[in-house]
Amino acid sequence: MNATQPALAAPPGLGEERQALLRQLVDGLEPAQLYWIAAYAAQQASQPAARPAAASVTRLTVLYGSQTGNARRVAERFAAEAEAAGLPVRLVRAGAYATRELASERYLAVVVSTQGEGEPPDDARGFVEFLASRRAPKLPNLHYTVLGLGDSSYPQFNAMGRAVDARLAELGAHRLAPLAEADVDIEPVAVPWTEGALARVRDRFAHDVPVASVTPLRVAATRPQFHRDRPFPAPVLANQRIVSRHAGRDVRHVELSLEGSGLRYAPGDALGVWHRNPASLVEALLAALALDGDALVTLGGKAQPLREWLARDRELTRLSRPLVQAVAERASSTALRATLEDSGAMKALLADHQPIDLLRAHPADWDAAALVAALRPLTPRLYSIASSPGAVGEEVHLTVAVVDYHAHGEPHLGAASRWIADVGEDATLDVFIEPNERFRLPADGNRDVIMIGPGTGVAPFRAFVQERQQAGAAGRNWLVFGNRHAADDFLYQLEWQQALKDGALHRLDVAFSRDQAEKRYVQHVLRERGAELYDWLAGGAHLYVCGDAAQMARDVHAALAEIVATYGGKTPEAAQALLSEWLQDGRYARDVY
Repeated sequence: MNATQPALAAPPGLGEERQALLRQLVDGLEPAQLYWIAAYAAQQASQPAARPAAASVTRLTVLYGSQTGNARRVAERFAAEAEAAGLPVRLVRAGAYATRELASERYLAVVVSTQGEGEPPDDARGFVEFLASRRAPKLPNLHYTVLGLGDSSYPQFNAMGRAVDARLAELGAHRLAPLAEADVDIEPVAVPWTEGALARVRDRFAHDVPVASVTPLRVAATRPQFHRDRPFPAPVLANQRIVSRHAGRDVRHVELSLEGSGLRYAPGDALGVWHRNPASLVEALLAALALDGDALVTLGGKAQPLREWLARDRELTRLSRPLVQAVAERASSTALRATLEDSGAMKALLADHQPIDLLRAHPADWDAAALVAALRPLTPRLYSIASSPGAVGEEVHLTVAVVDYHAHGEPHLGAASRWIADVGEDATLDVFIEPNERFRLPADGNRDVIMIGPGTGVAPFRAFVQERQQAGAAGRNWLVFGNRHAADDFLYQLEWQQALKDGALHRLDVAFSRDQAEKRYVQHVLRERGAELYDWLAGGAHLYVCGDAAQMARDVHAALAEIVATYGGKTPEAAQALLSEWLQDGRYARDVY
């Protein structure tokens, strides 16, 4: 396109992902080739309206809504096994699914997680809202199955899986298999669900199309050499404190080498880190329960000493509802039983206690095997990547807040953050890339970008600014950062100041909550800058939020809704609807935890 030509506005429904694919398709083509594509597109547009392509193909659609990647992984495995069985299958992220196609689906498998207080993942919000609305079609020809992923520690366990399953049935669809509900330990539920659902799909397909004659609709993706189940031992290049010695907590900037791993990432992705629990915590738990760390424990076909189970394979810093139930039964605690029935009390207990606190407060006789069975499996921690590969090459950078506090008269540590903080520059960390497709920079570099990231939530925006600078993006970049004290924990302050000088960052607003009598947070900055913020948004800016989901993300969302209503002349309901539309379109993206 000639530099003097204005950018074409995309028509409704042609989202950022499809625009990016279109640009990739035409990149590097000669004028004659481009004219042929234009003529072909015009010819297609002139044809009489035809029924959707989906209606002419009997296939299995695997739809997933994922916040942290678990639902995506299960859906990918389900789709791969379906392809291996000879079934035609397509794998679709809920945020990229065209809801108009639902009426013509014949076979649908949904894998969806539940977030917070019974909410859908951001990339499934539009699909869930459409399904619940009056626009949702009747589905008498649809055969479906649903797997919900959740955490039974929350009152609204698997609310999204239950809601999707019930609504599809209400619309007249037929269950291929009953709703399956997985807790934090996913595999014991996901594996039999996959096997059973695929068997039923094959049986149904036999009535519609000979399975042996089917050709898969896509080529299965090649799994990288290193992944979640086979992490890469990344050498540590740097591990430095980036807050003052007076700061309330330690925050680390960590640089790792990915050389030779074949791992690739994009700004917005996360790095998964496998860790060991602190040795001091393992020994304290053994002492509290008077157990022998060398006792051999066999579970799920794996045999190793109790000490190794606690160090490498079980969660010791995150309390779960199943453990509370197990302790209540073993200790015959009426108080814990009452807590389990009170959602408020249960939420407070989970937020304030680690497993060792609970086990100390409610003593009982435990054997090694029972303890291992009661504790939930250890999971890797995900950290937003704080670098752009275009700027750092075969490296990946992290911003890690180290959890270290006192409670119930004892010191408490964050397992993964302590593990990372203590690792030396002659050591390695076991890592993998966790893609985050819904947290991507706009494909159009002319778009403005607004980034809201208090604390370590600023990490991905360091990557964004690096990437935009490397790519020569013409759009403006506005960062809103918050923390406690400007003098102690202004993360990457010198980098932001240099970016302002270089023109890589066009605006920086800060909120330091404890530098004045009244606490001031990022949402206060947003309201103060409401008119300018709305001007950017009205001009097509993309909006990103990263950080705490429990409070910050909600407060920021409420502030955004007020700004859109006030400066956009909309009712509160219309403002909320517009934000939901932006979430669905990818113009408003959140990476919250």
